[in-house]
Amino acid sequence: MTKRPWFRKTQEDPARESRVNTAQVPTDVAAKCPNRECGQILLQKELEKDFKVCKKCGYHFRLTAQERVAQLLDESSFTPFEFDLRTDDPLNFPGYRDKLARHQQRTGMIEAVLAGRGSILGHAVAISITDYHFMAGTMNSVVGETISRTLEEAFAAGLPVVLVSGSGGGARMEESILSLMQMAKTSAAMARFHGAGLLSICLLTDSTMAGIFASWASLGDVILAEPGAVIGFTGERVAAKVQTEREPDNFRSAEFNFEHGMIDRVTPRSQLRETIGKLLSVNSLRGGVPG
Repeated sequence: MTKRPWFRKTQEDPARESRVNTAQVPTDVAAKCPNRECGQILLQKELEKDFKVCKKCGYHFRLTAQERVAQLLDESSFTPFEFDLRTDDPLNFPGYRDKLARHQQRTGMIEAVLAGRGSILGHAVAISITDYHFMAGTMNSVVGETISRTLEEAFAAGLPVVLVSGSGGGARMEESILSLMQMAKTSAAMARFHGAGLLSICLLTDSTMAGIFASWASLGDVILAEPGAVIGFTGERVAAKVQTEREPDNFRSAEFNFEHGMIDRVTPRSQLRETIGKLLSVNSLRGGVPG
């Protein structure tokens, strides 16, 4: 099985054997690093200070859309778009409504995307963020429409757009072809946006897969990725069933994609706000809309 880049051997430390069992520690107090080669117990207060990155191995925890807003945007600058979109069950897929209700209750979100307007280091932007915690960030009709409308809002206002992908599930199977149609819709919206000469920045986080990566997530003027993010089209299990040749090591890692020209830069989370802010600043100097 292909290992992710952070699944590396780490030097043994004396404290490893004496770590507290996380099952005995409330989740609001401590968390265990998901890296199987690390397993470090991290205090939540310290983890928050470190942008939810393991201080030992560098593993980037998955963030909620609300946490992305708090980390990327200027304080109190975010205003959500009021698109008034609601997910239906067009195919009467068994259990779909119940699954939606569970994720809505658990995450406090209506769907797997959060979109609005805000600023980064004083530069106004439109932003859309898909959230892995809501049905693996899958793109259905509402998610695709929200991303498209975010691009349209940015187009109308002459704003740069930041699109953040946390969509490991690709297109949502419960809506079948209606979900797959969102690939064409969002790609067309990106093409119109590019035609206006406006800046689009795509940030790929763990994980970005399938129809998301094959549409809007790979169409930004600048494509950034977090270290260790899994990025690709087919997952390991599917690929193993259809491929006859062995994949290269770390085939789906952000680092592999960077080395082979699929993304522009792998940027640690602690540097993302500054990096995007610099891109927006350069954009305003070249004739884009000032922040």
